[in-house]
Amino acid sequence: MLAAGLVAGFAGGLFGIGGGFVVVPALFAVLPLLGGSPDELAHVAIGTSLATIVATSIRSVHAHAKRGAVDFDVLKSWAPWIVLGVGGGVLLAARVPGAGLAAIFGTGVLIMAVHFLFPLLSERQLATAMPGGAARAGIAGGLGAFSSLLGIGGGTIAIIVMTLCGKSIHRAIATASGIGAIIAIPGVIGFIAIGLGKPGLPFGSLGFVNLPAALVVTSTTLISAPWGVAAAHALSPSLLRRIFGLYLVLIGIVMIRNGLK
Repeated sequence: MLAAGLVAGFAGGLFGIGGGFVVVPALFAVLPLLGGSPDELAHVAIGTSLATIVATSIRSVHAHAKRGAVDFDVLKSWAPWIVLGVGGGVLLAARVPGAGLAAIFGTGVLIMAVHFLFPLLSERQLATAMPGGAARAGIAGGLGAFSSLLGIGGGTIAIIVMTLCGKSIHRAIATASGIGAIIAIPGVIGFIAIGLGKPGLPFGSLGFVNLPAALVVTSTTLISAPWGVAAAHALSPSLLRRIFGLYLVLIGIVMIRNGLK
């Protein structure tokens, strides 16, 4: 879990993501050691991942803000719609069985892998300004719902939208790092609420959030997130993007297989 936190924090700073793509599979491996029912494992892994994203996101956006790279106007205008979407995603998660949630996570990861392996969208621009009105509400709300279902920070989707609308990749990554906290804070509250009183939870769980695992992962994400930020601003991330994309393909296949089982 310490190692997963280091990787998640670095990835969060480098790619503007919350690190859930790293943390959720690690939790699937470790949480059974804390006991509990396998039927609740997916919900606890995703809820706990959201808890770790709060710290990773805040640490990353703070480091990016020191470099003047964060567009806080985008964060403020998107936040209400993202929170509403998170609420819808949590309510949906409460009605999806654990196996189905694992399969949803794996499918979402494979979709995100396409962007990292073939980042053609990052080289295109469809608009000169960020969407407003109904388009903004739909995109931000969908981003919140999708991310809360997967236990991720939603950075990849946000980066795609921002680069298509004319934001530089560095500014998009910096701004997306702040979206993680907007998603994760209401997501954690929701997963705690829907998991309270559930039987068969691992030791140390508050609802669907496992506090020992969250604390261990967070302890190292806070260390490595600034490293990722520094790498994002100093290096061309093309090779690392493709390596990360291959990792996502592997994890997506494993998670779908777990869901089918």
